[in-house]
Amino acid sequence: GSFCSADEVIRKRLLIDGDGAGDDRRINLLVKSFIKWCNSGSQEEGYLQYQRMLSTLSQCEFSMGKTLLVYDMNLREMENYEKIYKDIVQYNSLYIFKENSIAAAHEKISECKKQILQAKRIRKNRQEYDALAKVIQHHPDRHETLKQLEALGKELQNLSHIKENVEDKLELRRKQFHVLLSTIHELQQTLENDEKLSEAEESQETQMEAEAKQ
Repeated sequence: GSFCSADEVIRKRLLIDGDGAGDDRRINLLVKSFIKWCNSGSQEEGYLQYQRMLSTLSQCEFSMGKTLLVYDMNLREMENYEKIYKDIVQYNSLYIFKENSIAAAHEKISECKKQILQAKRIRKNRQEYDALAKVIQHHPDRHETLKQLEALGKELQNLSHIKENVEDKLELRRKQFHVLLSTIHELQQTLENDEKLSEAEESQETQMEAEAKQ
């Protein structure tokens, strides 16, 4: 039974790493020890050769076991690298989406600033028209003054409509910007949760590997 086990070890070792460090030497030594054991004349010599064969078999089994462990470790490393790669791809996709969202937010802010400046100019013009209306009221020509006041009234009414439209647009942009900021905040929270989850999974895998080694 021991020799059948030795043949099995030799066969597996040759399949796995037959040209590895010292494998041929160990196999040759095992064969020589087996021949010497078969041709041993005394019990003491036969026992000595038997111990040598056991020692060589132990070395072969140890080398094969080490190779299998390295193989399993490489498989786990490959799986880990694939997971890391997928996480990196997912993170880059989220990062690009986040950058695009921020760029869109800056564009909206710039547009809102332009609309605010336009509203300020409209307000300034309205104040100037109000001052001009007061001057016109003291003009000696009443008929002309009434015409001017009527024209100014229409212009002020038009400006009032423009101001209302601008204020409505500003309110709409303010709401849109608030929704955009909320979306960015939720996205940041999701990224943080994903990072925490990845760290927890990596910690759990590390713990499982440590327990497996023990």
